[in-house]
Order: sequence, then structure tokens, then C-alpha cells
Amino acid sequence: MKILVLNCGSSSIKYKLYDMQDESVLAQGGVERIGLNEAFLKLTLPNGEKKVLMHDMPDHKEGVNFVFQTLLHPEYGAIKSLDEIDAVGHRIVQGGDKFCQSVIVDQSVEDGIEELCDLAPVHNAGHLRGLRAVDNLMPEVPQVCVFDNAFHSTMPDYAFLYAVPYEFYEKWHVRRYGFHGTSHRYVSQRVAELMGKDIKDLKIITCHIGNGASVAAVKGGKVIDTSMGLTPLAGVMMGSRSGDIDPSAVTFLMQKTGMEPQEMADFLNKKSGVLGITGISSDMREVEQAARDGNERAQLALKMYNYRIKKYIGSYAAAMGGVDAIVWTAGVGENQVGTRLETCSGLEFIGVKMDAERNNCRGEERLISADDSRVQVWVVPTDEEVMIARDTQALVLNK
Repeated sequence: MKILVLNCGSSSIKYKLYDMQDESVLAQGGVERIGLNEAFLKLTLPNGEKKVLMHDMPDHKEGVNFVFQTLLHPEYGAIKSLDEIDAVGHRIVQGGDKFCQSVIVDQSVEDGIEELCDLAPVHNAGHLRGLRAVDNLMPEVPQVCVFDNAFHSTMPDYAFLYAVPYEFYEKWHVRRYGFHGTSHRYVSQRVAELMGKDIKDLKIITCHIGNGASVAAVKGGKVIDTSMGLTPLAGVMMGSRSGDIDPSAVTFLMQKTGMEPQEMADFLNKKSGVLGITGISSDMREVEQAARDGNERAQLALKMYNYRIKKYIGSYAAAMGGVDAIVWTAGVGENQVGTRLETCSGLEFIGVKMDAERNNCRGEERLISADDSRVQVWVVPTDEEVMIARDTQALVLNK
């Protein structure tokens, strides 16, 4: 069975084609600048070489069509006919409380995603365009939606509700949803396998730390809390997002600057976080280099960044009554040696003891805690796409 996984953004499409017999990746790449000048597709060839193909793509339909053309290309394609694609799986950021698990797409699912656009206007609109593009080009092929927040749907109400009038939840579904759920699901299941234990017997804290970042408490295989909220803005400090902030600070700044609500939302999402503190970059590699060069604001940003992640780890250990494993994943979590070491330093009281030599690794699956650490600390590279492919296969085979 061959499954195409798509992640459609407002002006982009990322894709991977899987052969589910062994979960091998037959093709992968991404389209950028849909609807803009100089749109292109960048693909990765089997030998690891990158190739850029320029192509006019005024909309997502043409973007998806060009992905299909590329998959069929005689020189660097992976299939001979689109009939070889048995199903398409889509990443959907916001499923609200309508979708608590992956589903096969029908009109009611499309309508539900559209109704949730208020909660994720940029993301959900892009996902819908991708869904409809595939439907126009391959109407007979089943499609599956895998929702980014679905793994967090097991949170109890006392964890996901905000302390505002209950009617806001009833009327407008204002609550904490959490994101990166497919990643948290993958790495929590994988670390249980690596530990040789049943996930139902484990308390795991998963740290998906990239330009966007979230931490989750996974007890017995189910999320009981996570750091992101109604939107991906809440929680730990991120590359360009503020993370948690006093709401009164937001209204105070709006009064002082004259910003309108959307301007303030953009400011907190795109000009804050590590970028806002350093004034240099949202890229942690550049910030770490600046800190080594003596830049005091870069040094401050790193301290703030690590401190906030540490606070979430400690609070989730308390919420679960202990922790058996801490997992690091995503761009920063998998690659930034210093972030992992500094964040875990000081957690000895809950049983964490790091091994600096083991921790000196990037992008590889590895135990990085000491042999006598009561809590195992792991680096587990995430694979959200394979989780989407697995869900898609299971639903299509069992429909």
C-alpha cells in the first residue's frame, strides 16, 4: 500500500510518499510560495541530493498537481501512475473538540474543519485547500485527516478549561487544545519501545522543542496536560512566540502602542520570544553562537528559554506524581546539546542525572542520562509523517 502524506500551509505543501509494506519513504519534498512569484518545489532524491524545480503555482490545486507531476517524472519520480497511490493522509492543525481522533474525509469533515477556521485561520484554511485540491484531481482516492490536537483530547476538563465564565466555553469553545500532538504521540510510544516497557505503565514528559515548542505530560499513554493552549502561542518561550504572558500585559501594551488585536497577535507570534529578547534571530543556533561571543541579550534569552522549559517539566512531574522518562524531540530538542543539558540540570531532585558525553549528540535516537539516573532522558527524532501514514492505512483498511 502506498500512502501520500500532505501538510498544506497557507502558501506551502510538504509531502512524503510511503510504501507501507516497510514504511520506506519513496519520495519527499515541499512546495513553497504558492500564489506568489517564483514558486518552486524542492525535492530530495534517493541519494540525498536536493533539486529545485521552478513552476508557476497560483493556487493549491496547481501546487498539488505539480507534486503529482513530480512523483510521475521519468527522471526523479517515484511512481509510474497515480493509481499507485492508495490513499492520502493530511495533517490538520486544529480539530477543536469536534475531532478527537483521525477520520476519513467526507463532506461533514470538510465542513467541520471549515467551522474551526476561527481557531486557526491560516492553518485550517490551507489544509482545506489541500484537501479540496486532491479531491478535484483524484476524486476516487480516500483521504484521511490526522488532527494535531487529537492526542491531547484526553486532558481532563480541570486541565483544559480556562478560569473565565463557563459560557465562553459553551458558546465559542474557548479552552486549551494543545498542538504537536502527532509528534508527542510518536515519541512517547517510541520511548516506551526503547525502554522495553508498556506505555500504560509509564509517566513520560515529552518536549517538542523547535521554533514552535510544547511540552506534554503523558501518563499511561494518555495526555493529562500540555503547554500550548487555545492557540500555539501559549506555553514555553519559543523562537518568535512569547509563550505564557500576563493578559494584562497584553492590554497594557495595546494601550501604549495603539496596536489593534490582530497587530498584537502578530507581534506576540512573530516578533517576540527569543527573537524579541535578543533582537538578533529566532534561530537557536545563531543565538547560541552570539551567546558564546559574549552577547548579553543572547545569554539572557538562553537562560529564560531553558528556565521556562524546566518549570514545565517540574510541574508535569508533580501533576503525574513522578516521571519515568523525559523525551527531547524536534529541531532544538534533537540538536541543541546545551539546551538539553542546561534544562535538565537542577532536576536531580526528581531523579534526573545527565551524562554529558552521551548528551553530546545531534539528531540521533539515544539515551542521554546516566546509568544510575532514576529517570531516563532520551533524544528521539520525531516522525509525524509516519504516524499520519499509519493512521491513514489503518482507517482505509478498516472502513
